[in-house]
Amino acid sequence: VYGLGADARNADAVSAIYRIKGRPPNHPLIVHVSGPSMALDWAHWTSQAQRLADAFWPGPLTLILTRLDAAPPYACGGQDSIGLRCPSHPVAQALLEAFEALGGNGVAAPSANRFGRVSPTSAEHVRADLGDSVSWILDGGSAEIGIESTIVDLSRSQPALLRPGRIQASAIESVLGASLAAPD
Repeated sequence: VYGLGADARNADAVSAIYRIKGRPPNHPLIVHVSGPSMALDWAHWTSQAQRLADAFWPGPLTLILTRLDAAPPYACGGQDSIGLRCPSHPVAQALLEAFEALGGNGVAAPSANRFGRVSPTSAEHVRADLGDSVSWILDGGSAEIGIESTIVDLSRSQPALLRPGRIQASAIESVLGASLAAPD
C-alpha cells in the first residue's frame, strides 16, 4: 500500500506524520530501511531477524525488534521496540537508496491515509484522503497486493505474529524452525 514517509530521525518530520494522519502519538510507526545493514542502526539485530530478512526482504514483512538506545523513541511511539521493514517496490527502494546517498537512514512510513481508514492502493486514493496536507506523491502505480505487511514481533521470548499479511504464518514458522506465539 502507499505510505506517508518522513526522515525517521527528524522529530519534526515524524510529528508531521502523526498530525497529518491523526494518529495517536503512542501508536508506533514502521521505519523503512534498504536492508539489514541499515537496520543495525535502529535495533538489536538477532539471528532470527537475519533468517527472516534473508527469506523475505525486500518484501512485505515488518520485524519488531528491541530498539537501540541511539534510535530516537519518537520514531516508534516511545516504545522500547521498533518496527523495521525493507520494501520491495522499486520506487520505495529508489527513494531509500537516494535518501541514504544523502546521508539519511530510515524513513518512517505508515500507510498514507487518515488513522483508522482503509489503506490506499493508488496515488489517487492518497490525494482523496489526505488532500493538500501532503506536498507531493510518488506515484508507483496501483498496489500489487493491497494489504499491509505481515508483522512479526521478535522482541519477546517467543516470536509472535502481530498482524497477518501476504506472508503466511506457516512460512515464517518454517524459516524460524519454531511456532509463533499468539499475540497478547
